[in-house]
Amino acid sequence: MKAANSISQIAGLMADPKRSAMLWALIDGTARPADELALIIGVTSSSACAHLSLLSAAGLLRLEARGRKRYFRLATPEVGAAVEALASVQLGAHLGAPSRSKPLEVPLSMRRARLCGNHLGGELAVDLYHRLVAAGWLEGDEASPSVSQEGRRELGALGVYIDALAPSRKSGCVVCHCNEWSDQGPHIGGPLGQALLKLFLQSGWIREQEGCRALQISALGIQSINRIARVQALQVG
Repeated sequence: MKAANSISQIAGLMADPKRSAMLWALIDGTARPADELALIIGVTSSSACAHLSLLSAAGLLRLEARGRKRYFRLATPEVGAAVEALASVQLGAHLGAPSRSKPLEVPLSMRRARLCGNHLGGELAVDLYHRLVAAGWLEGDEASPSVSQEGRRELGALGVYIDALAPSRKSGCVVCHCNEWSDQGPHIGGPLGQALLKLFLQSGWIREQEGCRALQISALGIQSINRIARVQALQVG
């Protein structure tokens, strides 16, 4: 019953559209001042403070005092994961729910590259997944793909050894659909996704930002990651 009560309390807080909009405005992990959040969701400062106080008291937001201003951020990564999970749920037509004409807008800071649990998410990760499939490094159906022999060789050349990642699994490959609330798409999760993220971080191609899920990508990083599994067009003539 403890879990059920917790779900009920959190659901009650998030049921208010204004509070849901506040949580979504903070989904990238950055801290924002109360007056900016009031402006984003279109309420008065006093109304915003009331909503923020409720969310903070419940442990969903964390308050940071910076001089005279009060900044708020999501309290934990789990809160962000919960908000994303709810955003990805499609209510059935039989419940009379209106169909969503377009996906939720992804914060600009998170579109290109972001932390998605323990692996890379965002456009960079989606593009990489499609190249792995097109180059034949991944094979089988999307629900349960495996790394091909060619993929094992090529990934090994990058320093990612499939058998070392998940010896009890066929490939260590999991396709993550956690950002289907966005206009992006599936990407690589599981042990392989985690290993690729580690490789990119250790190579200095991408860099984490403290307290933020958005990732910084260097110019070299963009070039290097985009070269992985790049299929060269055939020259005719």
